[in-house]
Amino acid sequence: MTQDPLLAGLAALAADAPEGLYDRIAARWIRMPSRVGELTVAFTDHGVAYVHHGDGFAATFRKRFGRPLVESGRPPSGLMTALRTGRVGGLRLDLRGLSDFQRDVLTAAGSIPRGEVRPYSWIAARIGRPRAVRAVGTALGHNPVPLLIPCHRVTRADGDPGGYVFGAQAKERLLLDEGVDLAGTRELAEANVFYLASDTTGIVCFPTCHNARRITARHRRGFRTLADAAKAGYRPCRVCRPAA
Repeated sequence: MTQDPLLAGLAALAADAPEGLYDRIAARWIRMPSRVGELTVAFTDHGVAYVHHGDGFAATFRKRFGRPLVESGRPPSGLMTALRTGRVGGLRLDLRGLSDFQRDVLTAAGSIPRGEVRPYSWIAARIGRPRAVRAVGTALGHNPVPLLIPCHRVTRADGDPGGYVFGAQAKERLLLDEGVDLAGTRELAEANVFYLASDTTGIVCFPTCHNARRITARHRRGFRTLADAAKAGYRPCRVCRPAA
């Protein structure tokens, strides 16, 4: 990446620049290994702002965020662990510039536990916009910090993982690595089963919910809709919240 003299001077400082100086002029970037290969990550004083795979990072970042980049010698604390494990922990994210709707969508996606998936419609219902499923998909497709906000855990209702900024194969690989039973989810969807209930607890869940995975075959009941489950006397799980 090319740099103008001011940015080159900032990068060459023997000591850290005064707090807030970088953020007023530029963002910093660093290349990092991850579960989907090497990524380029941009961050500001407010946190990680952009995660990118492939070429054209500087131009794409400047077009999207309106600021240049200066190379950093070290990543923000916790970034390496977050990219490797999918657990953000205390890593800060800089989501300034996003609309309230986009932030709501990403916040909801960030609440999906590792090893579980939710349909796009669940995100829409959870943020109070049940008819905005298509807009939810668009917002997730423009997630500036994939992996750190796990939009790969949002899938189609028919059991297909759906699209992903790093490609469909990468999405499947991430989900399998996190313990999602994609084959089982597809098999259920083909049988028009989108919710699983336990006849011992009276609770209905999404199939990947950790509570659903504990239901033995003898006590498992499948339903196409929550309405069908409710008619049969089952209540939504308070953990996976299928009713959002």
